[in-house]
Amino acid sequence: MVKTQAKSVKQLNSRTMSVLVDTHCHLDFERFNEDRELVVERAVTAGVRRIIVPAIDLDNCQKVLSLANKFDPIYAAIGIHPNSSADWRDEWVDRLRLMVDHPKVVAIGEIGLDYYRDWSPQSTQKMAFSAQVSLAGELGLPIIVHNRLADADILQILERAKKEWSELKGVLHSFSSPWKTAVSAVEMGFYIGFTGPLTYKNAGELREVAAKIRLDRVLIETDSPFLAPQQFRGKRNEPAFVIRVAEKLAEIRSMTVDEIARQTTANAERLFGEGLRSL
Repeated sequence: MVKTQAKSVKQLNSRTMSVLVDTHCHLDFERFNEDRELVVERAVTAGVRRIIVPAIDLDNCQKVLSLANKFDPIYAAIGIHPNSSADWRDEWVDRLRLMVDHPKVVAIGEIGLDYYRDWSPQSTQKMAFSAQVSLAGELGLPIIVHNRLADADILQILERAKKEWSELKGVLHSFSSPWKTAVSAVEMGFYIGFTGPLTYKNAGELREVAAKIRLDRVLIETDSPFLAPQQFRGKRNEPAFVIRVAEKLAEIRSMTVDEIARQTTANAERLFGEGLRSL
C-alpha cells in the first residue's frame, strides 16, 4: 500500500510554485498509521505548507492535538462531529473550551448536521451543533461545518447564531449543495471548501458553483483519507493531492494554478488567523 501510494504521488507533476493549504484532512485516522510521516513529507514537497486536521469526538481531539504537537505543518480544530453526537452532553462544551488554549487550535470543528447517516437523532445533532457554534462565537474562533442533506437547518442555525455573534465565520467544508446555499453562506460571511469531487466527471453542478462563487471565499481541501481526486479515485486520499483540486479550480475559472494557490492560501490565512501566517 505504501509503495503504491508513493508512486501515485510522484504522478502529481505539480505546476505551481505557490504554497498551498489543505484546510481539511483527517491525518489522525488509522489509514495513515503505516506512513503518516511520509505523507506529511510528501505534502510539504508538493507545496502544502499547512494542514488543518479537525477532530470528530472528544477522544479524537487529543489525537489531533498530539499530531499538531508532533508536526510543524499541522494545525488542529476541535469539536464533535454530528455522527459522534448521539450521547451529547452539555458539559462537553466545557471540555472543548479547555482545549482551545493550545497554540495550534485554529477552529471549532468538525461540527454540523448529517441527515444521511442515522447515527444520531436530528434533534440531538442540532443541539450539539448550536452549542458548539455558540462556543466558537464566544471564543472568536471560526467553525468548520459538516453539512450532509441538511441545508435548511444548517443555514437557519447559522443565521440565528450570526444575530448573537456578528463576527462568527467559518467554512462549509467539502461543499456539495446547490448554488443558492453557497450564496446564502457567503452572504453571511462564510467560506466554501472544495474537495476531490470537484474533479469528478459527473460534478457539473458543483463546478458551476465553483465557477461563479466569490473567489475570496473559496478554500481547497482534501478531506483525506476520503474523496480522492478523479486521477486517484479508489486510492487513499492525502494532502499532496490538494493540488488537483487547485488545478481543476484554475481550469474552471480560466486562471493559473499559481493564482488559485495564492488566493486560496490568502483566504485560509484570513479565516484561520495568525497561526497560518508564517507560511
